[in-house]
Amino acid sequence: MQQRARVTLDRVVRAGVDLADETGFDQVTLSAIARRLQVTVASLYGHVRSSQDLKTRIALFALEELADRGAAALAGRAGKDALDALSGVYRDYAREFPGRYDAARMRLDSETAAASAGPRLAELTRAVLRGYDLGEPDRTHAVRLLGSVFHGYVSLELAGGFDHSAPGPEQTWPRILDALDALLHHWPAE
Repeated sequence: MQQRARVTLDRVVRAGVDLADETGFDQVTLSAIARRLQVTVASLYGHVRSSQDLKTRIALFALEELADRGAAALAGRAGKDALDALSGVYRDYAREFPGRYDAARMRLDSETAAASAGPRLAELTRAVLRGYDLGEPDRTHAVRLLGSVFHGYVSLELAGGFDHSAPGPEQTWPRILDALDALLHHWPAE
């Protein structure tokens, strides 16, 4: 008889991360995790308080992973090269790990958000913007613009929004980055 592996918080979160990518972040429940780990739901409560707690932990995992990838991609890069690298991290991560990407977009309470890798991701975007001549508050506006474009494009692409039109998304994405680069170099005066 094969013995089940011991349930740990890491195994529970990892099972949630994998399930999110396979079936969608919205499908992650304690019942689904219990089935996956072949344990009772009650045994999971020693590790997580609720499905919401589990989803928060998955979101924190995804944010950390995304920030690590972003930091590695930006090392030694500046300007348009940095913009291309960071935007590519978001796009590639979303396509490779759609459930995790959804989790990274989860709204967190302010205390949890402040302690997460979310602020580190914002700093990575600010690092990209050092290659452009933007002061405050324009730098903050630009952080929000880049986040909106990256997330908006990736979300539409994942949902199949570009499947039936030409040119294809592989031709559009670099054009959008070129346009963002031009805008960041010629940011409008207030």
